[in-house]
Amino acid sequence: MSNRIIFHIDVNSAYLSWTAVNLLQLGKSTIDIREVPSIIGGKTEERHGIVLAKSIPAKKFKIKTGESTYEALRKCPKLLIYTPDYGLYMQSSNAMYKLLCEYSPKIQRFSVDEVFIDVSHYKENYMEKAVEIQSRIRNELGFNVNIGISTNKLLAKMASDFNPKNSIHTLFENEIKKKMWHLPVEELFMVGRATKKKLEKLNVETIGELATYNVEILKSTFKSFGIVLHNYANGIDSSEIRSTSYINMKGLGNSTTIPWDVTKREEALRIILSLVEMMSLRLRKCNSLCRVVVISIKSNAFEKYSHQRKMENYTDFTIDIYREIVKAFDEAWSNEPIRQIGVRVTDLCSNEFFQTSLFDGERIDKQRALDKTLDSLRSRFGSKSVVRSTFINSGISPLSGGNGEEYYLMMSSIL
Repeated sequence: MSNRIIFHIDVNSAYLSWTAVNLLQLGKSTIDIREVPSIIGGKTEERHGIVLAKSIPAKKFKIKTGESTYEALRKCPKLLIYTPDYGLYMQSSNAMYKLLCEYSPKIQRFSVDEVFIDVSHYKENYMEKAVEIQSRIRNELGFNVNIGISTNKLLAKMASDFNPKNSIHTLFENEIKKKMWHLPVEELFMVGRATKKKLEKLNVETIGELATYNVEILKSTFKSFGIVLHNYANGIDSSEIRSTSYINMKGLGNSTTIPWDVTKREEALRIILSLVEMMSLRLRKCNSLCRVVVISIKSNAFEKYSHQRKMENYTDFTIDIYREIVKAFDEAWSNEPIRQIGVRVTDLCSNEFFQTSLFDGERIDKQRALDKTLDSLRSRFGSKSVVRSTFINSGISPLSGGNGEEYYLMMSSIL
């Protein structure tokens, strides 16, 4: 593995950058929205959209990814807002992928704006090739990328996150202590908010402290995830660059029209759970993870509205998706009678480079095994062969909907 040279190429502020380039190329804007307060987000008139991406000038107004566009506008009244265009994003991603194919057949898309590429055959002049790739992407495609370079995927990805942006960074084994160990532990790939809190209780605040911590204590606290954490803090990763047939989609959805007026929260939540069960099963079948959840509600007066939330990390766990959609429902519902409920997940990526950090370490194995078992049983014996207790005698189907929607971005997204 140490003989490999791996690049991790990450588009800087991808959604915003791609939108900016498109507006300039089509003559729809005379300004570069990357240089003014701007965001990519949902519709402001409904007050249910969220900020998906923000420009650097927007950060000065303390605008945060995941907050409502309405709140962002309150912070910066002159904020420019552009709705997401997933077709454009996929076209831009495909254009970069096509360019990179000129350099190596070993390419793995991690997400729409991140790519791993094995360039071991350029071992003697890898830095020259990195500069060439970065320059071509900027000059031919119009956007900037960070490139992280190392001997494995983990360290290459960590390197691409280094500052300054629009740069090329290396993180080889002999550089780990100097470049990585002083960083806050939450900057380590796979360390989320919940994991950080547990590490703080162990007085672990830096990646270096985690790298030298007693492995047995980490195992007792995080189970098998503790070993992963310790390995990653020491730069250990043996995963391969793998090409896949993963199909990028804009999102997955599921909805149902209810033959009666739903007026009780508990009843609405059961329906939501039944919709999420079906949608999550399809999400896993598509080998995808999601980060944004959306709840859609239609009242008995046929008024329709939606609300979305962005999770801290990507997931395909049924219970995590359900809990986040419940939060969105509670924030959106005005207690009027409901006749139709829809759920949707967007901002998808492949699960091939599975981020176990997305979940609390001590429950990841159990949750993954549970979902896998349920999927297997339902595949063999029927979708209603296993039923959660909340549906018993409720009169609500344990897996409902069927008005599913797969939003395929374009045929060329087949990898």
